[in-house]
Amino acid sequence: QVQLVESGGTLVEPGGSLILSCEAPGLTLDYYAIAWLRQAPGKEREGVSCIPSSDETPTYADSVKGRFTMSRDKAKKMVYLKMTGLLPDDAGIYYCAIKNLCSWPTPLSWGQGTQVTVSS
Repeated sequence: QVQLVESGGTLVEPGGSLILSCEAPGLTLDYYAIAWLRQAPGKEREGVSCIPSSDETPTYADSVKGRFTMSRDKAKKMVYLKMTGLLPDDAGIYYCAIKNLCSWPTPLSWGQGTQVTVSS
């Protein structure tokens, strides 16, 4: 069973920054696309960013382009999401997930999530 463990979520003021981490101890990151998803209260889960298995260039949702940066460290089996210029609409539970392809809507597996709250 794939284990993905997210961390780093907390309360942050609007305009602030945060780095989320995802640990994937039993996973070979070369084999999967890895994504960050989020779900706000009362809203559907949405994709935030994704790194394909084949290269290191992430894709981003339009709502976070220019503000969020996704990266991964294959050797450490870690994935990161650096978030800047946070907005109240960025609040929600953030999940790390694996997919066969970034374009696939349904993840193969995801973690328990980490809560991000954006409020003054």
